[in-house]
Amino acid sequence: MSGIFRSPIANLEIHGRGLNFLVNEVYSQIDPSLVEKFRLCFAGCKQTLLYYGRNMAHPSITSEKIDNVLCISVDDGKANAFSISLLEALGEELAKAEADADIRAVVLAGNTKVFVAGFDLDVINSGDPVRVTELVAAGGSFIRQVYGASLPVVAASTGHAVAAGALLLLGCDYRVGVDGPVKIGLNEVAIALTLPEWALLLAKDRLSKRHLQVSVANAKIFDGPGAVDAGFLDEVTEADQVTARAVELAQGFAEQLDARAYASTVRALRGDLLSQMETAIVADRAAAGL
Repeated sequence: MSGIFRSPIANLEIHGRGLNFLVNEVYSQIDPSLVEKFRLCFAGCKQTLLYYGRNMAHPSITSEKIDNVLCISVDDGKANAFSISLLEALGEELAKAEADADIRAVVLAGNTKVFVAGFDLDVINSGDPVRVTELVAAGGSFIRQVYGASLPVVAASTGHAVAAGALLLLGCDYRVGVDGPVKIGLNEVAIALTLPEWALLLAKDRLSKRHLQVSVANAKIFDGPGAVDAGFLDEVTEADQVTARAVELAQGFAEQLDARAYASTVRALRGDLLSQMETAIVADRAAAGL
């Protein structure tokens, strides 16, 4: 079966033209006031879709504005593996949130089983070093963007978070996870991979020194409570409460923290590390001829 994909805005425009004809030709004969009411309603629907439909650039992303918090959820129906298109779409969502004066904090959430399960293994196992470097560098750029964001970013780690998923946790201000037997950690060495320099820099900055060696060199995987002790998470709760708790915390940050002071403090506190991460990412890309 074939067909034409149209965005929600395009569909609204198409159906709106038909409804506009109906209103002008029929309703106006019954009650002229209905014409203006319809136009106002149509304009409101279009503006709503313009706001929430902006993430339609990637089908795995949905965004919901909850007061002054934007909750960005990823659900590809599987393992939420990072692809370049997903990373770029997430980066765009975060950038839009930072540019929106009404948004004061962001929540990043996964699906009911997985937060993020790493990079797309089809690319990682492709044997193409250029494709691998391009993907991993895109991951580094997005995680660096999260760590340097001008507003607080709270992770709702709704399930497993391994490899790049665990690195994304390290890039978030505050991390809420599942109080249970989830798998969280950096498993790269166990699957014959070496963490890039940008990832090592972030791990050294965020992980507990007691757990740094076993987390990175020995690829130890933690459950929820263990991930708190290691530094991947800040707190755990029941699985069905993770996202709600993350939103609650994000709303608290949004209300309690001065936006300008937060942004300037992040630049002062993390600026050197962010610069080092950027340098490492650029070097990786250059070495691969990108």
